[in-house]
Amino acid sequence: MSFSLVLKNKGPLAQAIEKVDTSSSVNLESTLKDNEVLIQFIASAINPSDVGVIEGWYPSAAELPLVPGNEGVAKVLKVGPGVSKLAVGDHVIPGKGLFGTWRTHAIASENDLLPIDKDLDVYTAAQIMVNPPTAYRMLKDFVTLKPGDCVMQNGANSAVGLLVIQLCKAWGYKTINVVRARPNPDDMAKLVSKLTEYGADHVVTEEDIANDEAMNEIWSSGTPKPILAFECIGGENANNCIRHLADEATMVIYGTMTKKPIAVPAGPTIFKQLRFVGFWLAKVYRGNPEEYHRMSNELVSMFKSGQLKAPKVVPVKMEDYLEAFEKSTNGFSEGKVLLTTDV
Repeated sequence: MSFSLVLKNKGPLAQAIEKVDTSSSVNLESTLKDNEVLIQFIASAINPSDVGVIEGWYPSAAELPLVPGNEGVAKVLKVGPGVSKLAVGDHVIPGKGLFGTWRTHAIASENDLLPIDKDLDVYTAAQIMVNPPTAYRMLKDFVTLKPGDCVMQNGANSAVGLLVIQLCKAWGYKTINVVRARPNPDDMAKLVSKLTEYGADHVVTEEDIANDEAMNEIWSSGTPKPILAFECIGGENANNCIRHLADEATMVIYGTMTKKPIAVPAGPTIFKQLRFVGFWLAKVYRGNPEEYHRMSNELVSMFKSGQLKAPKVVPVKMEDYLEAFEKSTNGFSEGKVLLTTDV
């Protein structure tokens, strides 16, 4: 059976998505047109931007109804006439935004797909299109960093956050990583240990960044004030991060998980000459596709060599999508939630 998870009307995630049977139109007996291939998704990621499109707070020009999902890895099951770049058995990832990966099967033009190395772990391949490029580009595009410089980020245990930590470690940058405190001390210790294993230099809580004494311990250890910060939470968390930025630092805003506004303080902005900029990966896709493909190849090489490792995943069968939605939005997920199928 093939099916799609379809958004017909925007609204709360669990209520807005409908499972639609597509077995009669998308199957191995389907007649493929020139350059078309039939694919089956192995794993598809649930990203905050997907949730934002569904709930209406993330900009999207796509018309409804639509199949959400920008990221995933699929296997080629059948090729149509004229297909020259792909073969049955190849693994592929979307080559364009708004592809619609929350479905078991799809018929697509080979021009809308990119082959991905089959030696790359499929769970890594399923999440290589959004979060790794986000972390990479935010570190490369706004401030010229040198080894020893410091980067601060909130949401540090997110998929992007873990990749920022690893890239900074690989390139010689220090990191200060802000997380929400866990009610259970053992859980907090495990979180700190996890981020440290990924390469974090400092792990602090939201309460710590509101406490000058706690932060002074970091500065006295020899870690410089951050000249680059990544913000994805909003509200008081962001405001407290701003307090600790170096002169002429840049804060890159790439998310708003709490949906609370950031109150940019006039004094530090003026007298420390702080800069606040937004980041949207879709602009990178459109702006320089050649650089995007070069970066993607570099990231794949880093994953294959072990220099980068993908965040832990929580695979959930695609038919159990309501369970997957709950796990992906509860704020304390044990890893990146992926919708999976039996291939």
